Amino acid sequence: MSYIIDRRLNSKKKSTVNRQRFLRRYKKHIKDAVEDAVNNRSIKEIDKGGKITIPRRDLSEPVFHHGEGGVRNKVFPGNKDFVVGDQFQRPSGGGGGGSGQGQASNQGEGEDDFTFQIDQDEFLDFMFEGLELPYLVKKQLKQATQFETRRAGFTNAGSPDKIHVVRSLRAANARRIALSGKDRREIKRLKQEVEELEQQLPDETVQSQIDELNSRIEKLQLKLQRIPFLDDFDIKYNNMIKVPVPSSKAVMFCVMDVSGSMTQSVKDMAKRFFILLYLFLKRNYKQIEVVFVRHHTHAKEVDEQEFFYSRETGGTIVSSALELSDKIIDERYSPADWNIYIAQASDGDNWDGDSLKCSEILQSSLLKKIQYFAYVEITTGPHQNLWHEYEKIHATWSEQFAMQQIREPSDIFPVFRSLFEKKVEGAA
Repeated sequence: MSYIIDRRLNSKKKSTVNRQRFLRRYKKHIKDAVEDAVNNRSIKEIDKGGKITIPRRDLSEPVFHHGEGGVRNKVFPGNKDFVVGDQFQRPSGGGGGGSGQGQASNQGEGEDDFTFQIDQDEFLDFMFEGLELPYLVKKQLKQATQFETRRAGFTNAGSPDKIHVVRSLRAANARRIALSGKDRREIKRLKQEVEELEQQLPDETVQSQIDELNSRIEKLQLKLQRIPFLDDFDIKYNNMIKVPVPSSKAVMFCVMDVSGSMTQSVKDMAKRFFILLYLFLKRNYKQIEVVFVRHHTHAKEVDEQEFFYSRETGGTIVSSALELSDKIIDERYSPADWNIYIAQASDGDNWDGDSLKCSEILQSSLLKKIQYFAYVEITTGPHQNLWHEYEKIHATWSEQFAMQQIREPSDIFPVFRSLFEKKVEGAA
């Protein structure tokens, strides 16, 4: 039996089929390494590929072979000290009597590990495997801002770079056949008459008829030669048109408390969470916009640099950020055209009378316009008053509102997965 493997889409000197089989086989090790990379990498390198190390002991595969069978006696030459049943003594000093010298090093790779490289796409595939955007809605835009150039048949006019060579030659060949068909049939008939006359006894009358027929054949052949091989009418051009393409757009609101209680380390953990969400949305939508809203006692829309690294002091009024987000949505991001996601990061501290106002804004306005609201409380202490108020919202709006706590950087990726884990059908 013959097997045909199509490797036309494989990259040069690589076997995509074998690589995908390898990645599936050691999926668990790769996922663990990817999770460690997300927790330990810098922000700028969080979505890049990297090295994956697998212990060599996990690379072993079962092997089928024939056993020795029967009873065998083996004689080892040079053995004068041991007989059957003796036990070997463990060498003193440990390490099997090795003669290595020198101090331990923190560099280099051990021979017991297998290391290979994965690219950015493979890294993101493993990072987001098993996750989904909850209630992802593909919305048709009223005004399509994206266009795609597509072929729409052929035309007789166009620029030289759009000439379709095969179609043009086909049209030229069809034209020549159509114009010369009658004359070619006539030439064929005249040649048959010449052959018949040549078989007769030669005389002056027959020879004059043959000369006349050859003259007619020659005139017809000259007529055929005057038919151009390629005419301007034959040239065909690719007809390219711009077609509006329905696209799905999303906007991501990053809302963060920047009051005096939010240290830079807490902001870095929030940034990691925001970047994970951004990368996740980017894989599901063609167009992504990000709005940065920071707040202490007052909320303000800022750029990314100011959002993460500007220092503020003072108290905390979370409702100001929610009100500003609601206002921006009404002015620039219609829920009929945009899929809206809000991610809020805070240490949970809020002015006592403001948490109830936050609840009112969310339930009366914001949650009715957005697809998902994810709140993460970054603190090592007990939950604050904002958390307890948000718990009441979660009980009523559990399909659109999610909340988790982050205590340290290693919690970021597990919390992200728990917020966006794929729902199993039929699960309660």
